[in-house]
Amino acid sequence: MAALTLFFRELFLEIRMVSLTLFKIMIPVILAVKLLEYMGGVELLGQLLGPLMALIGLPESMGLVWAATMASNIYAGMIVFFTQPQQEALTVAQVTVLAGLMLMAHGLPIEARIAQKAGVRLGPTLLLRIGGGFLFAFALHLIYGQGGWLQQPNELLWQPAAVDTSLSGWLWTQGQSLLMVQLVIILLLTALKILRLVGVERLMFWLLQPLLRLLGIGTQATTITIVGVTLGLSFGGGLLIKEAQTGDISKRDVFASMAFLGLCHSLIEDTLLVMLLGAHLSGILWFRLAFSLICIALLTRWMDRRSPAFHQRYLVRPD
Repeated sequence: MAALTLFFRELFLEIRMVSLTLFKIMIPVILAVKLLEYMGGVELLGQLLGPLMALIGLPESMGLVWAATMASNIYAGMIVFFTQPQQEALTVAQVTVLAGLMLMAHGLPIEARIAQKAGVRLGPTLLLRIGGGFLFAFALHLIYGQGGWLQQPNELLWQPAAVDTSLSGWLWTQGQSLLMVQLVIILLLTALKILRLVGVERLMFWLLQPLLRLLGIGTQATTITIVGVTLGLSFGGGLLIKEAQTGDISKRDVFASMAFLGLCHSLIEDTLLVMLLGAHLSGILWFRLAFSLICIALLTRWMDRRSPAFHQRYLVRPD
């Protein structure tokens, strides 16, 4: 009985710590992004991104889609996508390229802040997410164009319902989202604690050692990386913040893990979401995985050639 009481007490403390950490980040950022949107900042960003869209074979109006996605989330980008008249004339290849941008760089105000809290500097995070996203989309554009693949007209698999744009509707939506985050945190931490007790976590370490060695990520970050890849950076990042604050994971591994999660996270939900736009699985899953693995393998090897002083100055935040 005492062991069971200790189990639930430790679990409660972990849930409270991770929840408070995430909500302290998410709630102020959500409010700031709403204010930015109200002041026209998202539209301005879309206009700035418009000319870049031509480099990846997209109409300028898709810049607003990416801007909304980066400022808010993939759902917001999808809603904006359906308001653009040019979306009806896009090919499957073009939608897949756009989806690549959305998958790599979305929800940046919250997710970049989570990375900062875990110990990663803001500059490298934004460079990797935005620059890496554009490079990924450019590579997809070249591959599909050169091969003549997926050039058929795109067919939408989903049309959004009417959205309540009032302040009360927005507050209700955000409240539902935060409640869902809390529920996932409770289920996730409970499952991880049980898996750790029955020894499944050690089995995961052993099975994933070859991949982790390739990526240059330490075994201490295995569970957190898996959580982020499958469920999302917010959840994986929340756990990583907790572990980083205890000092159980080195700053080098924190950076490598967050870099990988920046390029490749929420493979289940986000992939299914952009498939509703008509994006093809070849780009949004398989090529995304290959691109992320190659980038992080190269990045960690480059990091290992740099001095600890370089890491402290440009990559990770001091304690």
